[in-house]
Amino acid sequence: MAFNVLKFAREVRTEANRVTWPSGKETVQLTGLVLAMVVIMALLLLGVDSLIGFGMRSLFGA
Repeated sequence: MAFNVLKFAREVRTEANRVTWPSGKETVQLTGLVLAMVVIMALLLLGVDSLIGFGMRSLFGA
C-alpha cells in the first residue's frame, strides 16, 4: 500500500479551504477570554492552595 504525498497534500489543502475560520476580531476576543479564564483559575487555585496550606500548618504546627 503506497502513500502518495502529493495526493495527501492536495486533500489537506482542500479540507483546509472548507474550514470556516474565525475573523481576526473574533480571534482576539476569544484569546482575551481564554487568558482571562486562565488568570481567574490561577487565582482560584492559589487561594485554595493557601487555604489548605494554612489548615495543614494549623493542624500540624509547622
